[in-house]
Amino acid sequence: MTHSPMYKPAIAQPPRYDALWDINDQHMFFTGPLYYNANHQHGAPVFLAGIYGKFRLRLPGSDWMWCRTAVIPAGGLHELDVGGEPLAVFYIEPNTAGIEALLPLINNCREVNGSLVGNGGEIRFMRDLYEDRYNPAWNGAVLDDLLGFSKRRGGTVIDPRIAQVVNHLYQNGDELTALTTIADSVGLSASHLQHLFTAQIGVPFRRYRSWNRMRMSIREIIKGNNFTYAAHAAGFTDSAHFSHEFRKTFGAVPSIGLKKLARLQL
Repeated sequence: MTHSPMYKPAIAQPPRYDALWDINDQHMFFTGPLYYNANHQHGAPVFLAGIYGKFRLRLPGSDWMWCRTAVIPAGGLHELDVGGEPLAVFYIEPNTAGIEALLPLINNCREVNGSLVGNGGEIRFMRDLYEDRYNPAWNGAVLDDLLGFSKRRGGTVIDPRIAQVVNHLYQNGDELTALTTIADSVGLSASHLQHLFTAQIGVPFRRYRSWNRMRMSIREIIKGNNFTYAAHAAGFTDSAHFSHEFRKTFGAVPSIGLKKLARLQL
């Protein structure tokens, strides 16, 4: 008995898009499909680029805007509507450079409530990184090279005492050392440290510590560990606490950005 072609078994199609992560102490890079990210704020400045087209962005006090690129400062509230298309999200950590290092990545832009919204920039570079994600020789060092280029175009020098605090958080992210203890270690009062930290980093000390712990959790998840293990490894009380902080930081539930990973560089 023969079968008509209409009875051939369906062949599972691979997902149209999946995600790429690259995380180290200098930056965090994500490229993959996003949908709607509710109002949220990061602990580090970020460069956004639509890989294949424009995305919608809304900032406090503004209407929804179509753009191809944007630079959002640390702590800047924003909403995203990407419609399932891939978006490049490139965070720069304060021990590397300030937001000035991201400015050369965007052009044809305007300032809107403290952020830059543009229609051009390093889109081709981000698209090439994404489309090369299955290449066994894929190397995240090219992102460090890009940052090196940007830093030469403009950047600020972080206060060495604040740099020491940031490095402490990187090395001891799962610990909740008292602020007064950390302040004493760099010769500052707790109030002076908080003021200087916010001025230098762009977000308060506690907010940045939460951001750093979030980065630690994400690294554990994309290595294959479950949410509970990742939450405990970074000092969160449990997976529910982690999920709550993730929504505050990224505007979506963790499973949205942490599934269908194509490649991970640690």
